[in-house]
Amino acid sequence: MNPVRIDKWLWAVRLFKTRSQASEACKGGKVKIDGQKIKPSREIHVGDVIEVQQGEAKKKVKVLQTVKNRVSAKLVPELAEDLTPPEEYERLEMLRQLNHERRDRGVGRPTKKDRREIERLKGDEG
Repeated sequence: MNPVRIDKWLWAVRLFKTRSQASEACKGGKVKIDGQKIKPSREIHVGDVIEVQQGEAKKKVKVLQTVKNRVSAKLVPELAEDLTPPEEYERLEMLRQLNHERRDRGVGRPTKKDRREIERLKGDEG
């Protein structure tokens, strides 16, 4: 197969929702090949192992085929092999369970109503 830009491939195999998100991740150093940060224009080849940082998740993917156009989710296993260790998925699930009351940055302090809702969900008597 022909070499393809990494941002286009990451979008095509549905690791990112948009191509611009894939491109921004590359520019921000969130995508690596062989431990090296790469540019969005870097061409990938079959057999390359790509490390992608998406929020808390650190995914490792091996390129099985190169494609230029986005494919259906059913075809993704034919194009990319997930090498992410199961421990990583367990760690993500544990973080998800621990952070039930996590608030987004910049939202500010909880209101009185928010605080009462949090206490009700946690089962606190206060």
